[in-house]
Amino acid sequence: MTTAPQSHDNDRYTRGLAVLQKIAGTPRPAVLDSLADIAPDLARFTVEFGYGDIISRPGLTLRERQLATVSALAALGNAAPQLRFHIDGALNVGCTRREIVETFIHASVYAGFPAALNALTAAREVFTVRPDTAPDAAADTASDTARDAQPDDGTAVDPAAAVDPDCYRRGLAALTRIDGHAGEQVVASLQDIAPDLAVYLIEFAFGDVYSRTGLDLKTRELTTIAMCTALGTAGPQLRFHIHGFLNVGGTRQEVVEILTQMAAYAGFPAALNGIAAAREVFAERAATA
Repeated sequence: MTTAPQSHDNDRYTRGLAVLQKIAGTPRPAVLDSLADIAPDLARFTVEFGYGDIISRPGLTLRERQLATVSALAALGNAAPQLRFHIDGALNVGCTRREIVETFIHASVYAGFPAALNALTAAREVFTVRPDTAPDAAADTASDTARDAQPDDGTAVDPAAAVDPDCYRRGLAALTRIDGHAGEQVVASLQDIAPDLAVYLIEFAFGDVYSRTGLDLKTRELTTIAMCTALGTAGPQLRFHIHGFLNVGGTRQEVVEILTQMAAYAGFPAALNGIAAAREVFAERAATA
């Protein structure tokens, strides 16, 4: 039996239900009934806390919040029903198929190919029953050749190090736009033990993936922060990408909002660790401002 909510809780519930209905695209979201026979209080907490407290906060748009959510769930790899729900919800609040697919391709860098492939399987299932979101034939091509048009920043490429000079140059340019100095340190740190991994990092992560069209650089960094926070095992990379997000136009408030949202999807420990990383980054930037 659920405890009768106080008036304040009623406000949270009403606010949360309105947001949940928008994301779910239905006046009676399934979570309300699916938990009624076993944990009705959890259904209420989901509405009040998850949507009334967290998703209703200002600082990020619903589109950005849904991309952060599907990014985190894809990285976790253990919440397929919720991932399908939020892919559908992302479509309901204005995300395109292309943006969702690009988010999951991006996940291959941070959560691995199995996680990316499983997320794309979930996306295919959702797209199949959503003919109202039919792909644009010009935008949803299998080969993303537009990345080859990325401007050349003139960075010299070591032919001995780069198997594909164009890819390496493109990746180095993307890495420089995010956080050139820190990126150079990462590459240098690998030279004495795994120099090939440094090449793969530049060519694949930044030359192949980051340089794709479909998501702007700020959105890619938003999804990366969500993934690294949810994984809970990538503190140095999370700090790097918080810096990167701020370097490409993100704000401190947006960083805090992404991390706060992760409390609902990856748990409070992950969110708290993310906030600790953000505090370090903010302090570093304040000290050098």
